[in-house]
Amino acid sequence: MADKEKTQRHEKRMKRHKEVVDDKIEQAQTDKGLLLVITGNGKGKSSSGFGMVARALGHGMRVGVVQFIKGAYSTGEETFFRRFPDEVEYHVMGDGFTWDTQNLEQDIASAEAGWEVCKKLLADPKIDVVLFDELNIVLKMKYLKSETVLADIATRPDMKHVIITGRGAPESVIDAADTVSRIEDVKHAFRAGIKAQKGIEL
Repeated sequence: MADKEKTQRHEKRMKRHKEVVDDKIEQAQTDKGLLLVITGNGKGKSSSGFGMVARALGHGMRVGVVQFIKGAYSTGEETFFRRFPDEVEYHVMGDGFTWDTQNLEQDIASAEAGWEVCKKLLADPKIDVVLFDELNIVLKMKYLKSETVLADIATRPDMKHVIITGRGAPESVIDAADTVSRIEDVKHAFRAGIKAQKGIEL
């Protein structure tokens, strides 16, 4: 008898839950190009961005990628997505981590050159999704002005999606975004003396 009552309660709860979800789906009928921001100190920001790139390709969409900061070493995502030159326009514009370059003028020049590429991708009507990987760090370091970047993003075609990753997203970028995910740093192998692993961090 207890199992039957438990089953009935579960069915009633799930029925109510389905009604709530169905109602929200019914109300969400607007189509628009989204600005998505993935930030926080935890691992997985770029991984999430590139996951959406893969998802977009699965739907036959064309994608543009600009990687800031990263550039001094090859990554698995670059090697993989360069296999699809007709679907993915891929640009690596960084010179490496700022603590490695130790050259403010060089970092600013690289960021400005990278943003020129971003503007072309934003304006290209054939590109459906753009990923600006580690752009948040560039904005946090003030290599580019957030207001300029947001103004350029606002001029994109209505249905173009923009994904921005990197820790330290400025509040203005968070405010402008449609969807924001903040990834929490709970635990990381690096702090236990384990180096970055291929397929995981690289």
